[in-house]
Amino acid sequence: MDGVTDAHEIHDISVHLDRVLAERGMTLTELSSRAGISLVNLSVLKNGRARAVRFSTLSRLCAVLDCQPGDLLSHGQAGVQE
Repeated sequence: MDGVTDAHEIHDISVHLDRVLAERGMTLTELSSRAGISLVNLSVLKNGRARAVRFSTLSRLCAVLDCQPGDLLSHGQAGVQE
């Protein structure tokens, strides 16, 4: 790449929100309510369609789920979702 980000650039970040929610026995709707993040935005993130995540959003997710950012995101799995 020439340093210009393509709108359809494939990333190598995987989101593990489903796994963390299952481990906590929590639904996406409950997480939305407790974290103050819209269900639509959480769904986009959970399904790997998010192009960016604000640190404030990540911080709220970690606080509610009692986890670290690395529990929710990983790099190097070619965008494969769990």
